[in-house]
Amino acid sequence: MTTSPDLAVLDKLKTRIQGLRAKTTDNGCTEAEALMAAAKVAELLDRYDLSLTDVEIRDAPCERRAYETRAKKRIPLDDCVGAIAKFCDCRVWRDKNPAGEARYVFFGLRADVEVAHYLTELVDSAVRSELGRYKNSADYRRIRHQDRYVANASFALGMVASIADKLLAMKTERDEVSRGSGRDLVILKAAVVEAELEKLNLTFRQGRRAGRTVSQSAYEAGGEAGAAMAINAAIRNG
Repeated sequence: MTTSPDLAVLDKLKTRIQGLRAKTTDNGCTEAEALMAAAKVAELLDRYDLSLTDVEIRDAPCERRAYETRAKKRIPLDDCVGAIAKFCDCRVWRDKNPAGEARYVFFGLRADVEVAHYLTELVDSAVRSELGRYKNSADYRRIRHQDRYVANASFALGMVASIADKLLAMKTERDEVSRGSGRDLVILKAAVVEAELEKLNLTFRQGRRAGRTVSQSAYEAGGEAGAAMAINAAIRNG
C-alpha cells in the first residue's frame, strides 16, 4: 500500500517529535534548546502544510488535545500557551479535569495540535530546568527564605514571557515566508478551525486574573535566561 505524501510527512513529524522529546523534555532542557527544538518542528510543520492542497486542508478534521498541568492554581505557563497556540495555528482554552486540576486544551488540525502539545511540554520542561539552575545561583541564595516562593514564581513568569515573545517573532517570520509562496495558509487554516470550533457549541468566558506579587530582580533574571538566546538564522536552521 502506498502512503500518501501528507501522511508520510505527518509520520515524519511525529517521529521527529519523539526523538526531540527524548533529548529535551525527558532530560530537562535550557530555553535555548527548547527554542531550537521549536524551530525544528516548525520547519517540519511548514513542510507538512505545503504538502497539502487547499481542498485537503478544508476537508481535514480538527482534533482536541489536552495538556495536563497537574495543578489546581494558575501557573506561569498560562502566559505562554496563547503564543504556542498562535505559533501552531490552533486555538487553546483552559478548563479543569475531573480531579479539579487545570489543563490546556488545544484545538486545530491534527499536526498543529500535536506540535502545540509538544511545545507546551517543552516550555514547561525548560522553565523547570532553568529554575533549578537559578536556585543554585549566588543571587538566589541571597534572597530571604520567606521571599523565595515569590522569587521562584517571578523567575518563571519572566522566562515564559521571554519565550512567548520569541515564538511570536518566529511565527511572524514563518507567516511572511508562507505569504511569499503565494498561498496564505494562515487564513485558510484559521477559517477551517473557526468553522469546526463553532460546531462544538462551546461557551467561553474571560477569566479574571488575580493580582500577583512579583520580584522584579527574579523576573528580570528569568527574562535574561531567554534574552541571551537571540533568534537568528542559525537557530532556525538548527
